[in-house]
Amino acid sequence: MPKSLVIVESPAKAKTIGKFLGKNYKVSASMGHVRDLPKSQLGVNIKEGFKPKYITIRGKGSIINRLKNEARKADNILLATDPDREGEAISWHLAYLLGLDENKECRIVFREITKNAVVKAIEEPRKIDKDLVNAQQARRILDRLVGYKISPLLWKKVKKGLSAGRVQSVAVRLICDREKEILDYVPQEYWSLTAELEERKYKKTFEAKLFKIKNDKAEIKNKEEMDEILHRLVGSNFVVAKVVRGQRKKNPSPPFTTSSLQQEASRKLGFTAKKTMLIAQQLYEGLDIKGEGSVGLVTYIRTDSTRVSETAVEEANEYIRKKYGEEFALGKRKSVKDNKSKMNVQDAHEAIRPTAIIREPDSIKGSLTKDQYKLYKLIWERFVASQMKEALYDTVSVDIYPCGYNCGPKNGQSIIKDYLFRATGSNIKFPGFMLVYIEGEDEDKEEEGQIPELNEGEVLDLKQLKPKQHFTQPPPRYTESMLVKALEEKGIGRPSTYAPIIDTIQQRGYVEKENNRFKPTELGIIVVDILKEYFPDIIDIDFTADLEDKLDKIEEGKVKWDEVLTEFFKSFKVKLDNAEKELETIEIQEEVTDEVCEFCGRNMVVKHGRYGKFLACPGFPDCKNTRPFVEEIGVECPECKGDIVLRRTKKGRKFYGCSNYPECNFVSWEEPVKEKCPECGGLLVKRTTKTKGSVLKCINKECNYEKILSSQ
Repeated sequence: MPKSLVIVESPAKAKTIGKFLGKNYKVSASMGHVRDLPKSQLGVNIKEGFKPKYITIRGKGSIINRLKNEARKADNILLATDPDREGEAISWHLAYLLGLDENKECRIVFREITKNAVVKAIEEPRKIDKDLVNAQQARRILDRLVGYKISPLLWKKVKKGLSAGRVQSVAVRLICDREKEILDYVPQEYWSLTAELEERKYKKTFEAKLFKIKNDKAEIKNKEEMDEILHRLVGSNFVVAKVVRGQRKKNPSPPFTTSSLQQEASRKLGFTAKKTMLIAQQLYEGLDIKGEGSVGLVTYIRTDSTRVSETAVEEANEYIRKKYGEEFALGKRKSVKDNKSKMNVQDAHEAIRPTAIIREPDSIKGSLTKDQYKLYKLIWERFVASQMKEALYDTVSVDIYPCGYNCGPKNGQSIIKDYLFRATGSNIKFPGFMLVYIEGEDEDKEEEGQIPELNEGEVLDLKQLKPKQHFTQPPPRYTESMLVKALEEKGIGRPSTYAPIIDTIQQRGYVEKENNRFKPTELGIIVVDILKEYFPDIIDIDFTADLEDKLDKIEEGKVKWDEVLTEFFKSFKVKLDNAEKELETIEIQEEVTDEVCEFCGRNMVVKHGRYGKFLACPGFPDCKNTRPFVEEIGVECPECKGDIVLRRTKKGRKFYGCSNYPECNFVSWEEPVKEKCPECGGLLVKRTTKTKGSVLKCINKECNYEKILSSQ
């Protein structure tokens, strides 16, 4: 009979840990949370110091009974839930249900599921950290107060089924504010001028851009100003005024935090934040690896720290020396400062890294799913690169002036110093960390051109001048990676909350994705406007960030959790009462379509769901008929001459198909346009590329026609 019972959250984690421990240990799973506030009521006694009313989560009774039976048979009980606030709270609830003494050292913590880490944790049990528990409890009660007090108001005044989350509402506000910026934006015209030049000896061409006009930054506002410059440069050649050669270092990015992992997985792998965290949890808890059994592949995946243990650094350096050579090994890197100026580094975690550097991604590929392999490879490569030497570039910058046609040192022709052109270039001298990994943002940057060998005083021939008109662009809508970055920078939420925030605001129909970027729905805009007017604190970015800081201080034992709640609720109650009296009923008119419900004859209306628009019968709940929302785009199907319509997959991804489906199977992930291919008459689609920006491309595989619409 086992002497010790170890309780974790998941069966996968239990399986991995169980492999490390002998027959004297039984490892069992609680299947996540076991107690929570009731769904049917507020569950918080405000008058008694915000005392929470916890109940057993529905469906968990049999699990709790099993754990109680196992606990009665064990001499010792160890609670090994995740090493953060939420994990501490789960342990606290388990201790209550199992009747454990709060002063008993029954809590063990490890940040990677390896044998050494688990065995060491078992040797160093501690008491449950009530400060961590109280920080989580305060967050839960704050969210409950906001959600259960404001949501009924929205039900009554706007629309049944609406809800307002404390942190989620601020995320929706960011998206709404960005949309307003875009709508209010007035584009400004400007021009750029590029000179294509040729050196005379080897006839090599390169480009230089107009950099300064009369010692000021080159700013050309309209065609008239550009025409004046072009007129002055007619018949000119160019002369090299200065050549500056140098070197530039590029440092690797630090290993992943939760936020940076979500951002990079979005950029490089196309994963949503929710998908990234789901797969990362699997890598952390343990997977069956051929020849090893169940193994935890990465360290704890909810962290805002870039710190790495000395042991991991030493192992990485030894691996790099053997794999890539001594010249690539860094030795001891200066520690990267964590973002303590804005927020507390959660529980002094390490960065996300592989638990064993020698476990190369390709060596275990056969034991992983396709997505698990991709994410593990990303984490592994980022960590290895972070411990390698910086890349080294040879750089050159050439200043060039226009001059008379026969200009040069011998004939003394004057140089037109009103216009300074500059050409820059770089070559990789030593790849360093880039041998292993390049960050997603850097992959999208255009490579600098090659500059031929040039000397001061050298005369260059002008091949052509390339004037180009531009218009300033509004800030772009948020992608998932951009939104995660914004939430982190503004101190909204914490590592464990980014994915749930993004998932929730889509489920509630407050935002939708268009071309993989977030756009607020009409409903989202209305709710944000109401919150701005009647609950400015709840929707205020700085106020929300300040509350996060106070939760951190509760965790650190610097303030009391009930005092934070008292301070918050005092002003919140006044605003809530005011809104009840002054907020008028807002009627959201549903968009009625010509589509008729085949069951009851009513005209279908447009609804907004998690994955965008859909058609629904207005007779709900008597009639629950729904249909996909299709939108004609005014383009003819190239195969059957039917109409091409915009559709969505079950997961909300847009695609374009023929309205005559299933008789016609034409489909395209890229948006077709009315314009026909001038070379073959085929269908053109819009495509976005990393190097050329937005282009029109012919879908005919035998035709290479391409038209650039806007450069990156």
